[in-house]
Amino acid sequence: MFSVFLTQTGGLLGPIASILGFILNAIYEFLGLFGIQNVAIVIVLFTFIVRGLMIPLTIKQQKFTKLSAKMNPELTKINEKYKGKKDEASVRKMQAETQAVYQKYGASPTAGCLPMLISLPIMFALYQVIYKIPAYVDDIRIAYSGIAEAIMGTSGYVDIMKELGTSVGVKVDGFSEIAANSITLNHMIDIFVKFTSENWKQLVEQFPTVQDIIVTNSNEIMKMHAFIGGLNILDHPGYAFPGVLIPILAAVLQFIQGKQMQANNPQQNKDNPMASSMNAMNTVMPIMSGFFCVMLPIGVGIYWVAGSAFAILQQFVINKHMEKVDVEDLIQKNIAKANKRKAKLGIDPTKSMEELAKKQTKSIEVPDTEVDNSTSSYANSVKKNYEPSNYKKSDVSYQAGSIAANANLLKNRNHDKGDK
Repeated sequence: MFSVFLTQTGGLLGPIASILGFILNAIYEFLGLFGIQNVAIVIVLFTFIVRGLMIPLTIKQQKFTKLSAKMNPELTKINEKYKGKKDEASVRKMQAETQAVYQKYGASPTAGCLPMLISLPIMFALYQVIYKIPAYVDDIRIAYSGIAEAIMGTSGYVDIMKELGTSVGVKVDGFSEIAANSITLNHMIDIFVKFTSENWKQLVEQFPTVQDIIVTNSNEIMKMHAFIGGLNILDHPGYAFPGVLIPILAAVLQFIQGKQMQANNPQQNKDNPMASSMNAMNTVMPIMSGFFCVMLPIGVGIYWVAGSAFAILQQFVINKHMEKVDVEDLIQKNIAKANKRKAKLGIDPTKSMEELAKKQTKSIEVPDTEVDNSTSSYANSVKKNYEPSNYKKSDVSYQAGSIAANANLLKNRNHDKGDK
């Protein structure tokens, strides 16, 4: 089991990243049994496996999209009906009618967003693991550790590593041990993970006494990170061939993926804000993918290319599956599931959301014409009993020792004092 290095992701994404890191390490060790020790291949397989595990969430989201095609005409009519009405009564009615439509189809307003909310943390953690592979793969970590330990045994290594670390974008001054003129093994790996081919050459020049160890281990690291055409996944692709193919592939596949999703999205109404946002994303995302792949290491670009390629293939298969799904059967299954959930919560599934809404709000706003006769009689009796003139004239007998009797006695005493 790998040790916890500072290069590993912490915070809320930490546990997810640890699980994904375990999968990544297992894939690398499995391929190592066949003599394959290449991080690029591991990234592709790793991306496919993780995306494959997320297929149930994708199918759930696609089912909601298909169901939305049936609901949206009714929801659009409700929006048009209450368009421009901001008063509280209209807002409550609109919400009740909207909820009634969702209940009719056994759907939930959050059903379309929930799979995405679940998948987003996984995707962010996946990116962190890809970007910090030495923290999660044992064999790669060992190669980095060998160089770090050799350098830490030389004098004056701290100043040199501070300079090299700063040059690759690592905030070395933020390391707590710098004040004691030292750098821990973990932080040495944090610096090395940012190294490109040129940085390794600089390291050899700066530490000639341990040149053999640096050259041997760095060559092993470079071999592990080698890619097609003599590329290294730790390097930036740049604008030269063949590196420039990575951002181009990322942009093209992202564009195809967006068009594929748009073609299968039944919500093509130009007045639909969601459709407009989707069109904007399909234009912006490919450009952003290509731009970031130019700026970031090739390994990140491989991850995006592999992810888009898998998503296109996955979408094709899911579309074939969704063609066999009958919407009416889907609605009936959703209603049955919704009724079971309501039954567990003690809610009568036979009542519509509109009836529940009326029940919940009837105490807030009650028209005078709908006031119950018994309530009116009670109110009249209270008014009559507490009218000052009648209260003074009425002969009332109180139970001895009661609060009412004591209050009446006190009142009479004050009245008698006033007469005197």
